[in-house]
Amino acid sequence: MYLCSYLHNQVEKYGVLTADKQNVIDIKLAEETLFDNQILPNSLNEMISNPTNQERLKEVFQKAGNNGQNLAVPLSEVELLAPIIKPNRNIFCLGINYREHAFEFEKTKDETKAIPTHPIVFSKLPSAVIGPDKQILSHSEVTKELDYEAELAIIIGKEGTYIPKEEAFHYIYGYTIINDVTARDLQRNHKQWLLGKGLDTHGPMGPYIVTADELLDPQNLNIESRVNGETRQNSNTKMLIFDIPTIISTLSKGITLQPGDIIATGTPSGVGMGFEPPKFLQPGDVVEVEIENIGVLKSQVVHNESKETRELESTKSRRV
Repeated sequence: MYLCSYLHNQVEKYGVLTADKQNVIDIKLAEETLFDNQILPNSLNEMISNPTNQERLKEVFQKAGNNGQNLAVPLSEVELLAPIIKPNRNIFCLGINYREHAFEFEKTKDETKAIPTHPIVFSKLPSAVIGPDKQILSHSEVTKELDYEAELAIIIGKEGTYIPKEEAFHYIYGYTIINDVTARDLQRNHKQWLLGKGLDTHGPMGPYIVTADELLDPQNLNIESRVNGETRQNSNTKMLIFDIPTIISTLSKGITLQPGDIIATGTPSGVGMGFEPPKFLQPGDVVEVEIENIGVLKSQVVHNESKETRELESTKSRRV
């Protein structure tokens, strides 16, 4: 199933795409219409957290698909939101997890210096998350080196700790796309990555969560990014240094993974900082991240100023 969160008539809803991916079934409305009792929660995040919900979701989807009533709305009539609108916790992120990106990040072809021996993990703030077709704020007062990073993201489906690698896939609910927008100068200057990765709007996510049963081999998916139509990144998830079972097993050693947790698996080479000269994002740039069998996540960079700067400029204009 392809699940999404969306606005329709200014009301937040979640649903499942029809087979042609042109319409979305309002799951709550379908449940109310087709079932005598209602058990499904009001958000996709809450829905993921309970195994009972999954069985009902499948029943509703199947029954709605076989029912002649109009329970679907064209995607063109809704506003897609991030699938998990408000993550419960920071997003777990893997750094330097594709070989060629390791070389471009470390500016060396020496494997002993570039390739990490253990997964590099950092976190991205929930407040960074925005949905598809939303605006990435440039935050030009604090960064001049805004970059893009195409990433496959894992959605955890059940609680687990000390998860063995061979059982890792049983803990995955589904997959989505994240653009791990990065302020390279903040990342570099502060010697850690929270500020460089966590600015508001710097976590575009979506457009859908694709359930694990739909992606038979998530470790063999083409992944690509484009800026203003120019292909920048073009790789495959089979090029991950640390594969999905390793990532989940490592994170769960002493940290209990919870349903709805989001794990971004890292980005391939071709980011803006890797070019000579660098190709950092500018206001007006349109970024598309595409992952095979998931979809396209599109965003536009826009200029923004702080309240203080706007007030200062307003004061200057009044003086003139």
